[in-house]
Amino acid sequence: MSDFDLDLQTAEGELDDPETGGQVVLGVLDGTTDPEEWIAHVESGDVLVLNVDGDLNELAAGFAREIRDMGGELMHFRDFLVVAPPDRDIDTDRLN
Repeated sequence: MSDFDLDLQTAEGELDDPETGGQVVLGVLDGTTDPEEWIAHVESGDVLVLNVDGDLNELAAGFAREIRDMGGELMHFRDFLVVAPPDRDIDTDRLN
C-alpha cells in the first residue's frame, strides 16, 4: 500500500454547502394572492401545493407560463395544483 497524505479537514472545507432546497408552501389558489408572490416562491426554490378554489386555467394564468418558461413544472392533482421549481421534478410514478 502506498502512503499518501490526505487532509480531511482541508477537503471538508472545500466542499460546497448543501442546498437547503426551499420549503413546501401550502396555500389556496383563489385569486386573492398576487401571481408575483407565487412566482417569487418558485424562484427561491419552494414547492407550492395549492388548493384550487375556482377555475384552474383562469386562476393560474398569471403565473403558469412564467414558471414553465423558467423550467418549473406544474401538475394538477385532484383539487390541487403542485408547482415545482426548475431543479425539482414531480414524480407521478405511483399514480399508475
